[in-house]
Amino acid sequence: MKEQVARNAVLVRAIESADIHHEVLSEDDRKYASRSAKELAAWQAADDKSAMTQHHFLEQRSEQILKRLGERNPAFGAFAKRRLGLPGFWLALPFLALVSGALIDRIADPHRVDLLSAPFLLIIGWNLLVYLSVLVLACIPGKRHGWASPGLLRRLSLGKLAVPRKLPAPLAAGITSFMGEWAGLSAPLTRARLSRTVHLAAACFALGAIASLYARGLLTQYVVGWESTFLDASQVHTLLSWLFMPAMNVFPFLQGFSLAEIEQLRFGRVVAAASGERWVHLYGATLLLLVVLPRVLLAGFAAWRAGRLANSFPLDLDQPYFRKLADSIGAGSPALLRVLPYSYTLDEARDRGLWSIAAAALGAQARVQLRPASAYGIDAKEALRDLQPDEAGITVTAVLFSLSATPEKENHGAFLDYLTKHVRRGVAVLVDESPLTERIGSQSGSAERVAERSTLWRQFCSFHGTSATFVNLLEPGKYPIELGAGLRLPELR
Repeated sequence: MKEQVARNAVLVRAIESADIHHEVLSEDDRKYASRSAKELAAWQAADDKSAMTQHHFLEQRSEQILKRLGERNPAFGAFAKRRLGLPGFWLALPFLALVSGALIDRIADPHRVDLLSAPFLLIIGWNLLVYLSVLVLACIPGKRHGWASPGLLRRLSLGKLAVPRKLPAPLAAGITSFMGEWAGLSAPLTRARLSRTVHLAAACFALGAIASLYARGLLTQYVVGWESTFLDASQVHTLLSWLFMPAMNVFPFLQGFSLAEIEQLRFGRVVAAASGERWVHLYGATLLLLVVLPRVLLAGFAAWRAGRLANSFPLDLDQPYFRKLADSIGAGSPALLRVLPYSYTLDEARDRGLWSIAAAALGAQARVQLRPASAYGIDAKEALRDLQPDEAGITVTAVLFSLSATPEKENHGAFLDYLTKHVRRGVAVLVDESPLTERIGSQSGSAERVAERSTLWRQFCSFHGTSATFVNLLEPGKYPIELGAGLRLPELR
C-alpha cells in the first residue's frame, strides 16, 4: 500500500471512529462508499490484470468518503488535499549545508592553507565519529530508533498542527485523532527521510568546503604552513601521514611529503605555489574519500529505505476496522477474537452475546476463542503459562472484566500489564456491565452507579495504557460497536 493510500485510509478511519452518531457521515454515505469502492476496485484490478485486493478497496473507499466530505466542508477538503510535513525542509537543509561549507573555509583561513586547518580536521573527525556511531547502533539488538526526537519526527511528519476552523465537531475530533495516529505510523518513514537528508547535507557541506578551497586557488596564490604550541614537526608529519594515507592509496597521482618538508613549512617559512597545489589536492581528495562518498552511500541507502516504505507502507490491516471492511467484500480469512476473562465465568447467554459482539466488531464471519477464566488474585504469569501471546491466526486478544468488580492495581492491573507487555499487537479491554445491572436491577440511583463504575474502569484502563470498551453481553445491541469504534489497538511499529 502506497503512503498516500495509507494516509487516506487512516484519516477516514479516524473520522468514522469519531463520528459515532453519524453527524457528518450517515449510514447511507458509508454504505454507498463501500458499494462504489467495491465496483471501482474490481475495475481497477481488471485494468491491472490482477485479482481485487483489500488495498484496491481501501483506496477507492477512502477517496469516495474524502471527496464527499470535501464537497460538504471546503475547509476539510483543503486539509485533505494538502501535503503533510515540511516539503521545503528536505531541499533547504542540503542547500544551506552547501553554502555553509563554502563559507567556513574563508572564515577560518582567509589568508592561507593551514595544514592543521581546524575546520577540515573537524569535518573529517566528526564524520568518522558518525560512521562509528552508525556501526555501533546497527550492532545493538533491538535498537530501532535513532537520534531524532519524537517531537521533531512529528513536526516533519505533520507540519502545521492546527486543525482547520469551522469544522463540525466529529470532523475536528477525527483530524486531531488522525494527527496523533499518523505521527506514530509514519515515524519510520520520516526517520528514513530525515536520515537521507542529513547524510546528503553532510556531503554537501564537505563539497562546499572543497569547492571553496579550489575556487580561492584560481585567483589567489596559496600560502601554506602550520603552527602549533604543543606539536612538533615529527608529530604533525605522523598525523598528516595517517590523515592523507587513504587518499594517497586510492589516488596514486597525489604527491607525498617528507618530514623535512613539514619542518620547512612550520610558521610559513617556505611559500611555494607548487607546494600549495599539492596540499589542496590532498585535502580535497581526503574530504571526497572520507566524507562525500560515504555520506552519499548512506544517503542512498536511506533513500532506498524511504522509497520502499513509501511504496509499501506498513499499515496493519489486521486491525478490527480493516478486518471488518475486508469481511464486507469477502476478502481475507475470518477474524478470530481471543477472549481472556478475569475472575468472570460466562454462562450460555453471555457466550452467545460475546459471539454477537465479535461479529459486530470484526465482521459477520468472525469467530471467538474463549479461554478459561483466570482466578482472582492468581499471578498473571502462572495463570497464562500455557498462553502463546502471538499465536498465529489471532486477530484480536481481549481481556474481559465484569463491571461489578472494582478494579485493583495489584490484581486486575497486574493481569492487564502482563498481557500488554507480552502481546505484540496489544490487547483490547471488554468490560461487561450485565452482572452489575442484573444485580442492582431498577433500584433508585442504579444508572448513576453504573456511570460511576464505568468512569472508574475507564480511568483504570487509561492508566494502564489501554482503552475500555463497554458491552452488555445479555443485550449485545445496547452498545453497538460500529465500524471504526471499539476494540482499538495500538498500531504495529
